Amino acid sequence: MRKLGYIKQIIAHWLVRFWVPLIITAGLLLTASLSARSLIKKEQTRVRISNVPIHQERGYHSPSLGVLKQSEQVNLLGKQGAWYHVRREDESVGWVAGWLLDRSTPLKRVTPLSEITILLDAGHGGHDVGALSNGGQSEKTYTLAMAQQVRAILEQEYGTRVVMTREVDKFVNLPDIPKLAEQEQADLFLSIHFDAAPESNSASGFTTYYYHEQGGAKQLASLVNLALAPKMPRNLDNRGAMRGDFLVLRDSKVPAILLENGFINSDHDFNLISSMAYRQMIAKTIPTALEQFLNAQVQKS
Repeated sequence: MRKLGYIKQIIAHWLVRFWVPLIITAGLLLTASLSARSLIKKEQTRVRISNVPIHQERGYHSPSLGVLKQSEQVNLLGKQGAWYHVRREDESVGWVAGWLLDRSTPLKRVTPLSEITILLDAGHGGHDVGALSNGGQSEKTYTLAMAQQVRAILEQEYGTRVVMTREVDKFVNLPDIPKLAEQEQADLFLSIHFDAAPESNSASGFTTYYYHEQGGAKQLASLVNLALAPKMPRNLDNRGAMRGDFLVLRDSKVPAILLENGFINSDHDFNLISSMAYRQMIAKTIPTALEQFLNAQVQKS
């Protein structure tokens, strides 16, 4: 009994002496455990829409590894730009467009257009008003309105990642635009403009410009122009796809085109330009040509 009492005294003494360190140690262990669980949870995500493509490498043109199913759980291994490197439940790994992995709104279908980043330029802005209509309205107002319509259709209907050069009435330095395309790892560049003639009401029509003969820009311009032609009003001239020496096209490292969607100082054309229905028609037609271009690029790769 004395021995048992002695042991109890030692234990009691030990607990009194070391209870504070024990509590601190237990607290640290609990915190570490919770942090580890939180970290694991952050590295995992669940696919919220169906048929999200997964590729061997980053990019829509990389060889396909199939698709991720809705509710499938993946581990996030890394990130390059807006693309995620993931591990599936079967331990296979691949690359996924991050904006599709984060998307919760279903898409009718997922295509290469869903997996690209487009830099969309609303021409002019701020103190650079652009050309003026015969009534004094600024080109910058309508380029922004149309760019926003194009963006809405691309994002909502196709799942495209769209980066705007401007979303409000502000000035953007032209040399910064190609740099932004590179920074955002854009796959395509589209610039929205409206033309002007030296004399009012002396010209009418739409033109699609490119600069680089190689690299896809010329083909992209031709496809966009061909897609728009049958949709445009019959009394609006199609001036075709032309080479244009514009800085934003010349300095671009990705396929880049510039659309002049009518002459703002033509009363006839301005009636169209100021019409939301006209701009919406163009906004709905552009993705058709983009899909044709991207499908051709996938076949080449």
